[in-house]
Amino acid sequence: MKTDCKLDRLDLRILIELQRRGRMTNVELADAVGLSASPCLTRVKRLEEAGFIAGYGALIRIEKLGDFQVVFTRITLANHRREDFVRFIEAVRDVDEIMECHHATGGYDFLLKFVTRNVSHYQSLMEGLLERNIGIEQYFSCVVIHSPVMRHPNLLETLVAAG
Repeated sequence: MKTDCKLDRLDLRILIELQRRGRMTNVELADAVGLSASPCLTRVKRLEEAGFIAGYGALIRIEKLGDFQVVFTRITLANHRREDFVRFIEAVRDVDEIMECHHATGGYDFLLKFVTRNVSHYQSLMEGLLERNIGIEQYFSCVVIHSPVMRHPNLLETLVAAG
């Protein structure tokens, strides 16, 4: 993957449009950003190869499928050597129910977001992580009751305008 790609205003407009409507055709995208189809496709391929576009997918509203439990978990590790962090991260990468893992500040080391069938399922996952001896000293669970504001990370236009 090439990472030496420099973005210009057209590249940013392409990323913004794809973030808004990832299913648009290349012709629609080209029209939206003011390019012809061939140069637009070339730019999209370059952005993909450079890693700016990580993939394409559908945003699924899992609450429509049934009741699920979202749990945020703050984790503190017993030791803070580089290898302790690496061991922990490698272990949680294998847990499908962990949607996000953030190395954070604020009195703990990691913030994880789980999506599970229920609280019992979450608890069994945590017990499994503790049994794996991956350095967890303590953890605190925040069970989500309701999520009145949820946004998809379509902030690129706002972030670029602020910079």
